[in-house]
Amino acid sequence: MTKYIFITGGVVSSLGKGIVAASLGRLFVSRGFKVSTQKFDPYINVDPGTMSPYQHGEVFVCDDGAETDLDLGHYERFLDKNLSRINNVTSGSVYQTVIEKERRGEYLGATVQMIPHITEEIKSRIRNAQAKDNPDILIVEIGGTVGDIEGLPFIEAIRQFKIEQGISNSMSLHVTLLPYLNTSGELKTKPTQHSVNVLRSYGIQPEMLVLRTQVPVDKNEKDKIALFCSVNKDCVIECKDMKSIYEVPLYLENQGICDRVCEILNIEKRKPDLSSWTELVERIHNPEKEINIAIAGKYTSLNDAYLSVVESLHHAGFKTNTKINIKWIASDDVKNQNQAGKLLENVHGVIVPGGFGQRGVEGKLEIVRYARENNIPYLGLCLGMQCAVIEFARNVAGLKDANSEEFDKDTEFKVVHLMENQKNIKNLGATMRIGAFPCKLNKLSKSYSVYKTEDISERHRHRYEFNNEYKDILAKKGLLIAGTSPDGELVEIIENPKNNWFVAAQFHPEFKSRPDNPHPLFLGFVEAAIDMSKSK
Repeated sequence: MTKYIFITGGVVSSLGKGIVAASLGRLFVSRGFKVSTQKFDPYINVDPGTMSPYQHGEVFVCDDGAETDLDLGHYERFLDKNLSRINNVTSGSVYQTVIEKERRGEYLGATVQMIPHITEEIKSRIRNAQAKDNPDILIVEIGGTVGDIEGLPFIEAIRQFKIEQGISNSMSLHVTLLPYLNTSGELKTKPTQHSVNVLRSYGIQPEMLVLRTQVPVDKNEKDKIALFCSVNKDCVIECKDMKSIYEVPLYLENQGICDRVCEILNIEKRKPDLSSWTELVERIHNPEKEINIAIAGKYTSLNDAYLSVVESLHHAGFKTNTKINIKWIASDDVKNQNQAGKLLENVHGVIVPGGFGQRGVEGKLEIVRYARENNIPYLGLCLGMQCAVIEFARNVAGLKDANSEEFDKDTEFKVVHLMENQKNIKNLGATMRIGAFPCKLNKLSKSYSVYKTEDISERHRHRYEFNNEYKDILAKKGLLIAGTSPDGELVEIIENPKNNWFVAAQFHPEFKSRPDNPHPLFLGFVEAAIDMSKSK
């Protein structure tokens, strides 16, 4: 029988529940258990696909085209497991399904209510995730903070679900904050007590607490929390701020978190094999080299907007024993080549990530041009590839004012244009070319040399594409078409062979990188940046 762990959060948002869930999953995977994860997000959006990154961080894309919460990226990276739309549930998707059922008459004329109809739909999503993978352990994270009105249906659903599963088949783990007051030098436990009281008022007594804290928590404080929150003393777990999120599994393991969970859920205790993860953390702490990578985008004031890009860079750094220093460049502020040059001084590599809309694009083009003309390793991702095509068309092929149809519908040279199957689409949500698609690589390309295979599959999220009318024109000027769809109709990767590393992909390789298995394009890019740092 599958065992269920429900993770809630209290006191404040952005506590790191997703990291705790992913770390716990990793620890059970290291014990040979089959683990799956699921994220519940209480917002009314059907998915985060139409939300600004400033609202919700990056949109993580799964193989099946699901646009999901960024925590699914953490789950995939820690568990080394591909997830799908069944693993991310929003209030919007739940309400949409219930309303559609009501319109079809499936409730047989009943008054549709929060209980039982909404809660039953939420529980059905848990059962669907269990049926799909049949895991030994399913970890379900409820987004938001206990006490939020929008999260109440999910809390009520897991209360009911726990009762239905019976004793020892499910448990509640509550992640909470212990604020530290610098003026008095004290950790305060009262917010945690109040948070647990709110959770208990909804009918859920947590079996375990994970305390997020800046400083170590002494035994007296833990005992006090256990007493006032009705939790066993050995089930009060500390989760201190760490230098790297990849340290968290080992930190939790050292406190015996998995043994406690096994006791609560009546699971066989097994010894973990964390040797490879321990080696990974050792490499993180002991880099032999150091490089500077610039990321030029329009959402640089919120790092979570490019979370998977940052993590993929670090993964390549772990593999090469290199510390990656990231320099954020707000592309809106780049007006000319002089500014680009100053911003890219002492930089060993440049990334232009994905994005939508015209704001900041001209600044990105200045950055791309400086990288190309000064042979700075460049990696373009989605919009970063389209910018590379536009810049090459303007400044190498002589197509003055070349542009994307997204930014200038009247330009004479639409080197990037709207995909044919996107032209009559009205709704923005879940209508892009999205999810995993195959790609065939040119054997003469750098991309082929790092992938070491001709056939690959990568995740997409875009509406615009390379305009094939300009394929021969740009190729004659030196642009290499390094990868296309198997039928040759869609350009997926372009390269500039004159540069040591100038590679740009229409897809998002960052979604498939793993901490102990970096994505080939990121690894090749970082190795090129290391070479440049040596030459400098």
